Amino acid sequence: MTATVTTPGPRRARFISKKAVLPWLFLAPGLLLALVFKFLPMGKGVWLSFFEVRPFLGDQWVGLDNYTRVLTDHRFQDAIGHTLVLGVGMSLGGILVGSALALLLEGQARSLKIIRTAVFLPVVTATAVVGEMWRLMYYPTSDGLINSGLGLLGLGPVPYLDNPDTALWATMAMGIWMLAPYNMVIILAGLAGVDRSLYEAAAMDGVSLWQRLRHITLPAIRPALGIVLTLAAIRGLRVFTEVYVLTGGGPAGSTDVWMTRAYTLGFTRNDIGGASAASVVLLCVTLLLTVTVNYLRKRGDVR
Repeated sequence: MTATVTTPGPRRARFISKKAVLPWLFLAPGLLLALVFKFLPMGKGVWLSFFEVRPFLGDQWVGLDNYTRVLTDHRFQDAIGHTLVLGVGMSLGGILVGSALALLLEGQARSLKIIRTAVFLPVVTATAVVGEMWRLMYYPTSDGLINSGLGLLGLGPVPYLDNPDTALWATMAMGIWMLAPYNMVIILAGLAGVDRSLYEAAAMDGVSLWQRLRHITLPAIRPALGIVLTLAAIRGLRVFTEVYVLTGGGPAGSTDVWMTRAYTLGFTRNDIGGASAASVVLLCVTLLLTVTVNYLRKRGDVR
């Protein structure tokens, strides 16, 4: 009498294959949209950066001439400086203000949850709306909100957005106001993982507040700060809407950043090849900065 042994191998293999394919079926619509509306246009932009784009006449191959022209243009060189100043200022200011807000609003009280929700509103508000609101606040006469407050102190109205010496800093202030609540949420998530017994032990030992922040809080939220720093660096280089809504790059180009110069080149002067080259340069710099920040963050975590 012989016994028949069944081998469930093929059925199990089919089950595993279906289980492996199912997540990709859910991801397929999003991946398709990203391919059509992001990655294909990105590849097309890289391709056009090597051409002089001439609608209805045929594109002409120019090689690296567009890159040379962009990198040697003094207006783009000035825009690099403005981008770095604005990006560094917004990033550092957003991290410092966000960290302060996170430390102040940490807790489980219901009132704190309401305040955190109110503080987070600038993040979910459209940047164009926020920019228009700040433009009205910066109104250069005594009727403006900020200038009316200065009038109570006996100070004259300040043309924040019309003065080349103050326009960039005024734009930076709005950027910090928008970025700080987003950073606050990430840092709050890091603070949630701090062991409270460490604070109690430090308080019993008479440790000062600064020493608690330095030796307990900062090491615990270092991963969260690394994420915030990476995102802030990327946002700082790609700043556009804040500048475009507030000043449009003016006055006299004092707030022109890399993105506004590329926009002007492509949509005002109709130089699609040059604008594509400027965008590709920005993409490469952003990728390099992201990789560098992540490398330094992981190296710090290992130490």
